[in-house]
Amino acid sequence: MTAIKMPNFNRIDASAARVNAAIEARQRTPVAADGVILLQASTLRPEPVSWLWFQWLALGKFHVLAGPPGQGKTTIALACMATVSAGGRWPDGTPCAAGNVLIWSGEDDPKDTLLPRLIAMGADVSRVYFIEGTRIDGKTEPFDPARDMAQLLSKAEQVGNVKMLIVDPVVSAVAGDTHKNGETRRALQPLVDLASTLQAAVLGISHFSKGTAGRDPVERVTGSLAFGALARVVLCAVKVKGNEGDESKRILARAKSNIGPDDGGFEYAIEQIELQGFPGISASVIEWGKALTGTARELLADAETEAPKDDEASALDDACEFLESELKLGARPAKALLLDGRHAGHSERTLKRAKSRLGVESRKVSNVWEWVKGVKDDKWANDSTPE
Repeated sequence: MTAIKMPNFNRIDASAARVNAAIEARQRTPVAADGVILLQASTLRPEPVSWLWFQWLALGKFHVLAGPPGQGKTTIALACMATVSAGGRWPDGTPCAAGNVLIWSGEDDPKDTLLPRLIAMGADVSRVYFIEGTRIDGKTEPFDPARDMAQLLSKAEQVGNVKMLIVDPVVSAVAGDTHKNGETRRALQPLVDLASTLQAAVLGISHFSKGTAGRDPVERVTGSLAFGALARVVLCAVKVKGNEGDESKRILARAKSNIGPDDGGFEYAIEQIELQGFPGISASVIEWGKALTGTARELLADAETEAPKDDEASALDDACEFLESELKLGARPAKALLLDGRHAGHSERTLKRAKSRLGVESRKVSNVWEWVKGVKDDKWANDSTPE
């Protein structure tokens, strides 16, 4: 009969005793007193800035891309995502190491807008992740950048090798008043921390405020000055008057950098192409042009040299341009559109007048009012229905 080997209870007891002793030791470790924390410079080692795109997009930093409506800011951001996901080349020809990319867009649908553009610009879509929503207490809720940044960090760490995150529009990350510096700084800090923790380039997209032509481009970013102040790099996209009235020339300029040169830019064009392999689907793509020299203020000067217009007429024209840009690719929820319009400096009254001029229609879909380009309807000129 085979003898049964009994466990060594002395060894088990000794192991348990060591675990208990370690727990007790940790419990006896004095808790650091509250107060200011100092970091001695001699304990640190200087490190170079880590660049995703040399001197344009830095890993671990927060960036802002701003400009007037209709300049293709989202498409520019998608072009950057495509470059990162596929390990392609930047506009200056330098190579980019491949990595995963995340995007949250409160304005464009992934299936009919974002994905076609990414495919058209050569993205590796297996490395692209759309932030779709948040699960809270078992229920799926719309993603809220002002609320869900900690959960996003956790998910991004699971994905791994995240090199870029786009937040469009960045004002959505601020739950409070976007024109108050203190509230804006506190609200954007989680984005700054997320960039640092993931060592990813975070790019927030914003508008220029109306009526700010001629001012420093950084000061023109809609909302509080904190948007431009917290960003380590601020980029701007504008349309520039060309020869003989040709306005197809556009530029991407570097308006600010705390970590590198703060001038220079690139010409670009927005083209519409048919998506190969997907009949009937077209997408916007960015075609990069030559490199430019000069400060952002100098490069933007040609874009705003038109003769001044009547204030009211100019405001209506600007609102029409905003609506045409926002509705170019399809219907938008009215509340979101009016909110974005206010962030861009347009009053609700002027937006509704522009709605009438452009023939934009309202329709109710699943209890949500949408605006969509349609047939001119003058009844909206003085309509105040809050849809």
